[in-house]
Amino acid sequence: MPGNTDIVLVTGSNGRIGSAVMGRLTGRFTNIVGFDLKAPTPPPPGCKRIPVDISSDDSVKDGLSILREHHGTNVATVIHLAAYYDFLGAPSPKYDEITVNGTGRLLRALREGFKVDQFVFSSTMLVHKPNEPGEVLTENSPIGATWAYPQSKVRTEALIKAEHGDIPVAILRLAGVYDDVCHSPPLANQIQRIYERQLASHLYSGETSHRLSYLHMDDLVDAIVAAIERRAELPPESIILIGEPEALSYDELQHGFIKLIHGESWETYSVPSLIAKAGAWAQGLLPGPAPFIKPWMIDRANDDYLLDVTRARMLLGWEPKRGLRASMPKMVAALKADPAGWYREHGLEVAGPMEDFVEPAIAQPREPAIANADAGHGSMRDHGQMRRDEPHRDTMAAGLPYKMAGTIYTCPMHPEVRQSSPGNCPRCGMTLEPAP
Repeated sequence: MPGNTDIVLVTGSNGRIGSAVMGRLTGRFTNIVGFDLKAPTPPPPGCKRIPVDISSDDSVKDGLSILREHHGTNVATVIHLAAYYDFLGAPSPKYDEITVNGTGRLLRALREGFKVDQFVFSSTMLVHKPNEPGEVLTENSPIGATWAYPQSKVRTEALIKAEHGDIPVAILRLAGVYDDVCHSPPLANQIQRIYERQLASHLYSGETSHRLSYLHMDDLVDAIVAAIERRAELPPESIILIGEPEALSYDELQHGFIKLIHGESWETYSVPSLIAKAGAWAQGLLPGPAPFIKPWMIDRANDDYLLDVTRARMLLGWEPKRGLRASMPKMVAALKADPAGWYREHGLEVAGPMEDFVEPAIAQPREPAIANADAGHGSMRDHGQMRRDEPHRDTMAAGLPYKMAGTIYTCPMHPEVRQSSPGNCPRCGMTLEPAP
């Protein structure tokens, strides 16, 4: 809807998802504004970013004052992505400071000085209790978050329901986000273990038949855009699961990545949870890179999340167009094209010289990346530490120097974007395609 002067406000706008959402909305709205702790960063054309610390009353107040002065008070949609996230598993005061209280702070300030048509909150499917074998998760399934991150989302959802007032809300419970390069910490670490033939790649502490739903970045952006476009038709309080109905089991992922990376197969052996926890604890005491697998993760090895997205189809007209199964070969191709670059992109540390893990048949010379002013929105290493400005604050893949057999990749919507690597368009977030 070009020419619409109502504001679309995106919090966590410098993050991977926030940038993709803002880019996709370019041309649909003329008043797209981002709040982010690390703003200003060159935004997509037609968008603006305002530096805001969601954990600070004064910062939120100042940011909204700038918004009101320069853009007005009519807000079509707030896409609230700013949150805290880590893989430590333990409670942290930052979950309440940033995710819970930050959301309440923003909501109350919006109610006082703006007309808001919709507030979209990015939650997680992990607020639900894991499935029993054979069950499928729906929005009415029991709430039962099992660790600190989803527990903070449960508290935030409750706060939104209590304090949204006259502002209609849509809560999107998202599956784990990935893209064609990967940008999913669990998947990236699983790929690393297999690529390096680590002992851990042969072991698993849960049932390998357990399933976890994932969600391609482009499908997530599609869902958010659909929520904006259908905001007038949605109920005042909407809760919607967003993910892929086909959830691959750990066994399918494991054997699929082994075959794609090494062209062979090997068995995965079950390890009792107590032994696995002891091993994870001991590994954490050794010198060298900190292991990704923490003892608390062992208890989650049997969690199963298979989603029913019927409500998303009914309310948003949305269903995923991509799938993890089809993206796995693209992830491995990106890894093989430039192992060192892929490791850097995902914040991974190799246990030894990279040459020890690169097979001669796949080792290729590096090419410089094609620079783009909109590339680079943080790094995976940032997201595993302190503050997060959106659900999966990884970097865009636009600047990663992959060499894919001379192929040039371009955006269907922005043909001037050309690079030698697969990934997402730095302007609109769409998946790049081989140029004709």
